Amino acid sequence: MLKGFKDFLLKGNVLDLAVAVVIGAAFTAIVTAFTDHVVKPLIASIGGGKDVQGMAWEIKTGVAATTIDLGAVITQVINFVLVAAVVYFLLIMPYERMKARFAPEKAAEDEVDVLVEIRDLLAAQAAPSQGGAHSALPPTGQFPTQR
Repeated sequence: MLKGFKDFLLKGNVLDLAVAVVIGAAFTAIVTAFTDHVVKPLIASIGGGKDVQGMAWEIKTGVAATTIDLGAVITQVINFVLVAAVVYFLLIMPYERMKARFAPEKAAEDEVDVLVEIRDLLAAQAAPSQGGAHSALPPTGQFPTQR
C-alpha cells in the first residue's frame, strides 16, 4: 500500500509540481523584497508622492474603501512577472532541455526506406494476380466463370 503511494508521489509530474511550488514560494519572498524596496519607490516617484499611495485616487473623499490604488496593482503585476520569469528560466527551460537530451531518439525513416517498402508492397500485390490457379482476380479479358 505504501509502495504504491510512494510510486505515485515519485512520478515525474507530481514531483515537478512540488518542486516548482516550493521554489516559487521561496523565491516570492525575494521578489517581494525587491518590489517593496526598489519598484515601489520608483512608482511613488512617478506619482509624485512619498509612497505608492501617490498613484491612488479616492472616488469619495475620506472613504478609504473607495480608493483606487493603481500603484499597488502595478507593484503586484511586476511581482508576478518577475516570479513567473524566474520559475520559467531557472526551472522549466533547464528541465525541458534535460528531458529532451535524455529522451529516446525516434528512428526517422528516410525516403529510400519508405520507397523500398512501397515497392515491396506493390510487388507482393502484383505477384498473385499474374495468373495461376490461386489467382484472386481472373486474367484480363475473362469472366470468373470462364476459368
